Amino acid sequence: MNSELNLAKDAAIEAGNLILKYYKSDYEIEEKGFHNPVTTADHEADACLKELLMNARPKYGWLSEETVDSPDRLEKDRVWVVDPLDGTKEFIEGVPNFVVSVALVDNGFPIVGVLYNPVTKEMFTASKGEGSFLNDDPIQCATKENVSEMVILNSRSETRRGLWAPYNGTFGKLKAVGSVAYKLGLTAAGKADIFASLRPKNEWDICAGNCIINEAGGKLIDLKGNLVSFNQEKTLIEPGLIAGEIVAVDKTYSILTGY
Repeated sequence: MNSELNLAKDAAIEAGNLILKYYKSDYEIEEKGFHNPVTTADHEADACLKELLMNARPKYGWLSEETVDSPDRLEKDRVWVVDPLDGTKEFIEGVPNFVVSVALVDNGFPIVGVLYNPVTKEMFTASKGEGSFLNDDPIQCATKENVSEMVILNSRSETRRGLWAPYNGTFGKLKAVGSVAYKLGLTAAGKADIFASLRPKNEWDICAGNCIINEAGGKLIDLKGNLVSFNQEKTLIEPGLIAGEIVAVDKTYSILTGY
């Protein structure tokens, strides 16, 4: 597994270096959909990752936010699941809350996860059965007994829409941070207690982070209470997600769903 992890780490660093060339500089911005921008940096990082990862492992499948999807991946046991720049809005705003996200899935389960923030140089890594690390130091999900003391990392857009208003005063702190993948890395490192989203996310948003959360002693579930299986025909995971230390996730799930 170390060879796969090292490959993913090296590729993430290369893509991150490409992204840094454009950070706070000039680049083109397009809109893929409502409030869903994509930049030159996204496209170049995607091409870099695909070349490095698929040249090294040509028999693996490929799923990326910025590559036209191919049903061929559904026939593969092992698939790279990639978001070349998770947190594009933050990148555009000059806020260093974005990462390169690279995961390797084996029969639906994430076995390698790498999140790399090229500005802060934070590198979150994990491989199945080997633990999780931040810049080579072991990390673990945080635990707090009382929900009223928990720090929840949530979405800036969900906060603006008022989706979290019903939970004001329930948790210790609601902290809005950009990039789903980055939030998962920070949660795995114990810098917050829970990551939660009340809106659907795609596989590439969470796959690497899911691996890192698992190996940091936590779990990720959807708001139906299910673990997520990856490399599905439908990549959108509904209706939302919770991740963190196992008991903390169960407590948060109960509050958010009423179950």
